[in-house]
Amino acid sequence: MNKDDRLRTKLGELKRLAENARHEISHDIARLEHQLARSEPLRRDPWEIVKIARHPDRPKTLDYVERIFTDFFELHGDRGFSDDTAIVGGIAMLEGRPVTVIGHQKGKGLKDNLRRNYGMAHPEGYRKALRLAEQAARFRRPVVSFLDTTGAYAGVAAEERGIGEAIARNLRELSALPTPIIVVVIGEGGSGGALGIGVGDHVIMLENAYYSVISPEGGSSIIFRDSSRAEETARLLRLTSADLLQFGIVDRIVPEPPDGAHTDADFTALNVKNAIVEALKRLTRLSIPRMVRRRKRRLLAVGVYREPHRDRRGVIRHF
Repeated sequence: MNKDDRLRTKLGELKRLAENARHEISHDIARLEHQLARSEPLRRDPWEIVKIARHPDRPKTLDYVERIFTDFFELHGDRGFSDDTAIVGGIAMLEGRPVTVIGHQKGKGLKDNLRRNYGMAHPEGYRKALRLAEQAARFRRPVVSFLDTTGAYAGVAAEERGIGEAIARNLRELSALPTPIIVVVIGEGGSGGALGIGVGDHVIMLENAYYSVISPEGGSSIIFRDSSRAEETARLLRLTSADLLQFGIVDRIVPEPPDGAHTDADFTALNVKNAIVEALKRLTRLSIPRMVRRRKRRLLAVGVYREPHRDRRGVIRHF
C-alpha cells in the first residue's frame, strides 16, 4: 500500500467515524483531503516564495521544537564570549530518543527581533552550535538543525570576533562529525549564515522556503547594480525547493498548506516530524564511517555540473 492509499484509507475511517459517532473532526478530514490532493508541490513564482518565507507569522525554530519534540532543555553560551540568542540549541526527545536540536531563531515582533538580531548570528552563535554538536557526538545523539536566516551578521563586532573563521570551522568540523545530522530549511536559507549549521546527511526543505548563496536583494545589487531588481534576481538564483531538489542539494520537500506554513503550523510541523523520523531511521542503519564518507561525497558534489559532449564516434560522454 503506497502513501496515497494509506491516506485514502485513513480519510475513509475518519469520515465513517464522523458519521457514526458524530465527532467533530472536520478539521482532521480537511487536512487529510488537502494532503491527498498535494502529492506534488505547488509551482510558485520564486519571488512569491521568498515573500512567504519571510512572512512575520511563519513558524520559527522554537515553534517546531514545541510541536515535534518533548522535554526540550535549552543550553546556552559558547564558553568563550556570550550566549547568542539568534541561534538556539539544546537536548530534546524525539519519539523516545534523545537528540540535539540547533536552529536559527528569529523574533516575534520588533522587541523580540531586536533581542535575537533578526536571526542573524554572531560568531559566538556558531561556536555555541558547534559546542552542542560535538557534545551530541560524544553522547551518540543525532543532531537536527533548523535553518532560517537571511545570513550571518555582517557588522564590525562580528568581523572583529571572527565570523568568517567561526563559519569555516563549523563547515570543517560538521562535515566529519561522527553522528547523524538532519538539516531542515524552514524559512530563509541565506548564504554562509545558513551553511554554518547546514552541513548534514539529509536535507529537508519546506515547500515555501528558499536556500541561496545570496539574498535576491544582494544578488541584484551585484548583478544589476540595482537592488530594486530583486524579483528578477530571485528567478535567476534558482533558490526554490523544486530547483534545489533537482540539483541534489536537498533530499526531500515537505508540503505546506496552500497559503503557507503560518496558516497551519500544526499541520506543517507534523509533516516535518514525519520527514525527520523517516530520515533518522535510514541514517541509523549506516555505520558511522560509511555515513561520514557519504556526507563528504555529498558536500564535494555540490555545484558539480557534467556537460555532455559527443566524441568522434557520436558517443555522448560527460566531463
